[in-house]
Amino acid sequence: MVSSSKPSKQRKFLRTAPIHKRRKIMSAHLSMDLRLKYNRRSFPIRSGDVVQVVRGDYKGMEGKVVKVNHKDYRITVEGITRERADGRTVFIPIHPSNVIIKKLNLDDKWRLERLGQKIAVEKRG
Repeated sequence: MVSSSKPSKQRKFLRTAPIHKRRKIMSAHLSMDLRLKYNRRSFPIRSGDVVQVVRGDYKGMEGKVVKVNHKDYRITVEGITRERADGRTVFIPIHPSNVIIKKLNLDDKWRLERLGQKIAVEKRG
């Protein structure tokens, strides 16, 4: 993020950040077993990841990420819904900082390489 600690500059950075930077900002902590396996604390969240909500009204619920909204910095999780007044069921948007990743979606070879990079660097030096 921006090195300045002034809150207005931090908020402006988040509002005006380009999509490729928003993706990295939308990271979530890894569960303890994934943290030990991949030797990293957090990783950018993606649809298909299995997450557990650790803060808020839906604390303890677990499900697969259905959608990642980079514009609003929110994710939607399978099973976390509510019914509207007209009877429709809608997903509840959740901020990525309120979840931990329990299982990673490793369908993408580039994502798998990215996870392995830190392990390879530490083995070298």
